[in-house]
Amino acid sequence: MKQTESIDDVRHSLAHLLAAAVLRDFPKAKLAIGPVIENGFYYDFLLPRPLTPDDLKRFQKTMRELVKANLPFSGQEVTPAQAKEQFKDQQFKLELIDEFTNPPAGDKQPLTVYDTGDIFSDLCRGGHVNKTGEINADGFKLDKIAGAYWRGDEKNPQLQRVYGLAFDTKEELDNYLVMREEAQRRDHRKLGKELGLFMISDEVGPGLPLFYPKGAILRRLVENFITELQEKRGYQPIWIPHITKGELYKISGHLDKYDAMFPPMKLKNEADYYIKPMNCPHFMMLYKSEQHSYKELPLRYTSTTTVYRHEKSGELSGLTRVRSLTQDDCHVFSTPDQLEGEINLMLDMIAEVYDKFGFKDFRVRVSTHDPEDKDKYIGDPKIWAVSEKTLTDLIRKRKWEYEIGVGEAAFYGPKLDFIFKDVLGREWQMTTIQLDMNLPKRFDLEYIAADGTKQQPVVLHRAILGSTERFLGILIEHYAGAFPFWLAPVQLKIIPVGEKHLDYAKEIADQLKDYRVEVASENETVGKKIRNAELQKIPYLLVVGDTEISNKTVRVRERQKGDLGEMAVDKFLKDLA
Repeated sequence: MKQTESIDDVRHSLAHLLAAAVLRDFPKAKLAIGPVIENGFYYDFLLPRPLTPDDLKRFQKTMRELVKANLPFSGQEVTPAQAKEQFKDQQFKLELIDEFTNPPAGDKQPLTVYDTGDIFSDLCRGGHVNKTGEINADGFKLDKIAGAYWRGDEKNPQLQRVYGLAFDTKEELDNYLVMREEAQRRDHRKLGKELGLFMISDEVGPGLPLFYPKGAILRRLVENFITELQEKRGYQPIWIPHITKGELYKISGHLDKYDAMFPPMKLKNEADYYIKPMNCPHFMMLYKSEQHSYKELPLRYTSTTTVYRHEKSGELSGLTRVRSLTQDDCHVFSTPDQLEGEINLMLDMIAEVYDKFGFKDFRVRVSTHDPEDKDKYIGDPKIWAVSEKTLTDLIRKRKWEYEIGVGEAAFYGPKLDFIFKDVLGREWQMTTIQLDMNLPKRFDLEYIAADGTKQQPVVLHRAILGSTERFLGILIEHYAGAFPFWLAPVQLKIIPVGEKHLDYAKEIADQLKDYRVEVASENETVGKKIRNAELQKIPYLLVVGDTEISNKTVRVRERQKGDLGEMAVDKFLKDLA
């Protein structure tokens, strides 16, 4: 098999083969679109009946036959009239032709039709293999069927979407399927319910998670770790409210540039109030309320506080995409010559935090503005150039893997985005450091310099976790809910064999009061108590019965290792320490 230059070309070609296979079984099928997506492709169809898994098997067999036939792909530009004639029975293709030839912005696009041998033609912009024989017949698989409204609008016809997976080799496909199965086992939404960590209620609203006691303990452990780390390094805690007048977000630029704000609260005889999507303006006003000397800088303000964003309901997912997100937010106000030291302090903290939580592999994206889209940003282009160079140089000095993300900057400044790999190799963007020379100007922030003149500080925005909720979702999946001992909401569970052993179990719990301990007091067999505790992924189980009472011991079971045998309580405590 010839290795193609782009896996996307393979995936796009397979979408065409899927459509051809569907038309073979359903000649009157109406074709919608068939794009490339992450790990594969899909195609949408309007069909006379619902598809079944057996249909997928048959389509897949046909596609493999077409691969073997080594059919050529060829494309040609056509006029709108020619395209409409060719696809006169395809209602969705006709709509696309009108859209491409009469776009709202007036930028007409050429129409091209691609043929797969003489068996199938599609309206398409291209990106295919030369011949179907270049596709590895064992490297793809039709995956699942889903419903989808045309154009994503429920007023339009509901289509059937067939998803496919595609890779260069069978080994890559098999590895992906194994990884996906493991990811499903680790799904934080499933584990969150099983482990009693959090829930999302329709009555409360989508994207607004509620945390049970164990989940609240977990998030407190994570947030306290960050708080202690920061305060040891001179970061000062502040507190800010959750709503503010709209004027504040007009000054910051959020009202004009940020599209995820909830609608305003209309109060009689008062200004409009907004629930905060960002904390930056509050930090700015706190700084502005007092006069500052260069001797006070850098001033490091931090607050773990919740913001609220009007994310689209279809994009919400468990804890990883929510509408209420809690940030370990920090704003550092510094002089320009302090900038490098402050960013390095942050970089040291980021490396320490993620090593502690078990994320070793990461890369950095230096997110810059897009000079072709000036309306998206505020501030002087010269300031942007200086800011972007400063961030890039600091990462280069660390010799960390990095890339440039053009157009990924915040509207007020460039940033460093840290992208970490979890245990399954999936990438997550978490920590962000933003360098801001624009908002200080908009808020008229000042400090008195050594020469007595008034100067404008530079502001660094930073969140190590990104958001507590998202970080916890990733953390749950990273550990499959089996947290290290220091993070486990319940570290030890004492299991009395029977009711008569309950008092001794409580005595042991008193001796272990420095740890997070539960006693299994339910009226169940000892085997079921152990099984239930193991399903909760508790690090240590201490079983006590007649023998343990007589010997003043406990029988220790460690997660994954199993039974460690009988042990004196003092020895167990020493081993824990």
